[in-house]
Amino acid sequence: MSANLARQFLLREDVVFLNHGSFGACPRPVFEAYQRFQLELESEPVEFLGRRLTELMRTPREVLAAELGAAPANIAAVTNATSGLNIVARSLQLRPGDQILTTDHEYSALEKTWAFVCRQTGAEVVVVKVPLPLVSEANFTDAIIAGMTERTRVLFLSHITSPTALLFPIAEVVAEARRRAIWSVIDGAHTPGHIPLELDSLGADFYAGNCHKWMMTPKGSAFLYARPEVQGLLDPLVISHGWTAQSKEPGAKGAFGNSPFIDEIEVQGTRDPSAWLAMPEAIRFRQDNDWTGVAAHCTALAQDTARRLQGLTGLAPLSAPEFSAPQMVAMPIPECDTAEVHKTLFDRYKIEMPVFRWQDTYIARLSVQGYNSRPQMDVLLEALGELLDLGEPRRAHG
Repeated sequence: MSANLARQFLLREDVVFLNHGSFGACPRPVFEAYQRFQLELESEPVEFLGRRLTELMRTPREVLAAELGAAPANIAAVTNATSGLNIVARSLQLRPGDQILTTDHEYSALEKTWAFVCRQTGAEVVVVKVPLPLVSEANFTDAIIAGMTERTRVLFLSHITSPTALLFPIAEVVAEARRRAIWSVIDGAHTPGHIPLELDSLGADFYAGNCHKWMMTPKGSAFLYARPEVQGLLDPLVISHGWTAQSKEPGAKGAFGNSPFIDEIEVQGTRDPSAWLAMPEAIRFRQDNDWTGVAAHCTALAQDTARRLQGLTGLAPLSAPEFSAPQMVAMPIPECDTAEVHKTLFDRYKIEMPVFRWQDTYIARLSVQGYNSRPQMDVLLEALGELLDLGEPRRAHG
């Protein structure tokens, strides 16, 4: 299965690519669809961008919404999840003393986003330390709810964390935030195509996700989700033709016939929409290749590799398997020069995989996608064994 799928990707054959989680990898048929849209755009740019684009954008929005369990009117196209979350963070009306509640597992770019917002507004970030290893939903939920106060205005969480590859069980804390009139803002950069989503049912106020990672669309295709009741709170980062001074109440029409939420975010001057327009082809590729089965195979391979490495290191995992991202796992390794290990993995073994220090834990983060195979995992374990001088299994510890 993996060998056949590997031929459908554009990745270099001499590289063992185990870092799908960073930027994804686009299958050849999807990339070809992307290029067809680019050629069509360049053949008559005024017709494509000036007269057809509003209608062209509707199909991928509807197809993606069906995948995400959301109404199409609740989704707007953005370039990446970071830009979508910046729209939210910089739109919410925060005041001095307001608190943004988050965890110690968040993506560094978004930590900077909230630090910027706090500098502008006088609000403050409150960081909850998530108990590790993560072995129960109750431990996570209790820790987050314990951090909520009367001053908490925003709950900001990753659904799947970037540094630690944990799958946070967020449903109950999102519901509790709603009960307390706290805005919930979810970083779903790693979730579309990785785990099943039902965004309307989840009930988060705002949710942003990348499609170029696990959904395997071209780079530059992502979405911002907002419940209808809170869409009117948002202002675009760029004011352009899509902006309207009219009502933003649910049901209002924007400048281009969609809701103001969609038109203001999507119509921001000249840009190439081809990555977004190729999204239906990416979803079709997944369906044609039984990606549910592929994902299950990849999940088993990722968890098996983590267990094999644990047998060499003796280091306890960061979570029970059900709280690990299905196809991505942060594997603890012994203390080392992570930059040197990362560099040598590529220079000597042609393995592309992040190795870094997170707090006091040293991590090799493994991503397994349909183009990967068990022999590649064998190469990885042999390489790590040599670089980290792993001999007899060490005694596990927490």
